[in-house]
Amino acid sequence: MATTITVTGAGGQIGYALLFRIAAGDMLGPDEKVRLRLLEIPQGVKAAEGAALELEDGAFELLESVDVTDDAEVGFDGCNLALLVGARPRGPGMERGDLLAANAGIFGPQGAAIAARAASDVRVTVVGNPANTNALIASASADGVPADRFSALTRLDENRARAQLAATLETPVAAVRRVTIWGNHSATQFPDVSHATVYGRPVLDALAERVEDVQDWLEGTFIPRVAKRGAEIIEVRGSSSVASAANAAIEHTRDWVRGSTEWTSAAVVSHGEYGVPQGLMSSFPVRAVDGRWEIVEGLAVDDWARARIEASVAELIEERDAVRELGVLR
Repeated sequence: MATTITVTGAGGQIGYALLFRIAAGDMLGPDEKVRLRLLEIPQGVKAAEGAALELEDGAFELLESVDVTDDAEVGFDGCNLALLVGARPRGPGMERGDLLAANAGIFGPQGAAIAARAASDVRVTVVGNPANTNALIASASADGVPADRFSALTRLDENRARAQLAATLETPVAAVRRVTIWGNHSATQFPDVSHATVYGRPVLDALAERVEDVQDWLEGTFIPRVAKRGAEIIEVRGSSSVASAANAAIEHTRDWVRGSTEWTSAAVVSHGEYGVPQGLMSSFPVRAVDGRWEIVEGLAVDDWARARIEASVAELIEERDAVRELGVLR
């Protein structure tokens, strides 16, 4: 039986980068048949229809069908996996409250449609920014769907952090493990290397052999570059991250569905772990076990790291409270 996958914003650049890799089996494996639902706003339908024609021409053997729609209830009908990519970007002069309100008008109805029409085993990955709070909005609007079926993408931040460490240590990125992204997918995020390893050795020990002052490098070079990497790409490329974001979304969803023994980073609903207020969608170290995310608990967090985490969580609380004032959250 094929897995039904709904991609919103499917006519956009990230959606376009996602679709062909999903159809090729990069997300669910070489033996899993897929049905794609491409959900767009009316203005984006033509672009999504063009992508559907290309998917047809790709003759992907795993792809059973492609449907394009601008109706959320049709788009999420029978959906097993949803990748919520389409979101309202911040425009000139737009305040954060305006941005949250605009996205509440997108992710609230989508959450409701997921509750009404998706399969009982649905899992939802939110990619569109502000991803953490958009996931919170969608989850709050999806009556009857457990909050742990929703998560937001911070795998891209983790990948960026691992890549920066690998470059500094002059080692393959595959050797770098257990980098954690805490908090919000924003400039306040905290990429934490205190439990990271390279070839099984503590990253902090390896860094001490490469940089003069590890703490100064972390605070002055590493953390700012990871947090602002998206802006750096926009400046160099002239547009935002596309292929790397799509790749991270595929890796995130693949691990969620297929499981992973190694921990990674994802924004998931808090139950109070590490002092993060219950109900927030915050990034944690997680493992994928039996189709669900489990937060890795019991890690030592020093005062410096705690302050970084609390600063990012404070931003999430502000976003939650702003959305609550809109009447979106119960």
